[in-house]
Amino acid sequence: MNIAIIATSPRKNSNSLRFSKYLQKLTQISGYEDVTVVDFHYFDIPSVGRGTINKDALTVFQAELINAWAAADLVFFVTPEYNFTVNGDLLNALHQLGSKDFAHLFHNKVFALAGVSSGRGGKNPCLDLTTVINKIINFSNQYSVVSPRIFESHETHKNLDDNADSAGNKIYEDGVKAFLDYSLEVTKRWVR
Repeated sequence: MNIAIIATSPRKNSNSLRFSKYLQKLTQISGYEDVTVVDFHYFDIPSVGRGTINKDALTVFQAELINAWAAADLVFFVTPEYNFTVNGDLLNALHQLGSKDFAHLFHNKVFALAGVSSGRGGKNPCLDLTTVINKIINFSNQYSVVSPRIFESHETHKNLDDNADSAGNKIYEDGVKAFLDYSLEVTKRWVR
């Protein structure tokens, strides 16, 4: 099983990236070696209305994102909560990639969603993303699913250290593990 974890915060060394690296470690401990983390800090997808992605002339970041996503059976979107919703870069990426040229990115995939917060939050962007991704799957006539279990990473900077290791909060650790296991099980059933 190939897995892509996409850390969608544009901030350098963001909490979203920290959580993504922690999730990568847990996934590898669970026996899945093909796990790629993509960092939106290098995001360079043009804003809608100001350009489009040229599938034949991808930038380094665009190629990394698209190749990791295309190869994955399971795609985790790890998103910060900005003003109670999804960050603009991720919405822009979904809009740009939700086209005929990139329809394969929404075919035969499981999408799992985690919202990251420095306080209490993360649910709203996941709920919004569920709607957007399902609409793209529907309108592009693809076959994929959005996993119903989301994860809200509260107080991420307190629960994970700078090296993306747990600070020892067992409730947090158990919650992430349950989210990971559920996402893996849905993927096993879907790709079977």
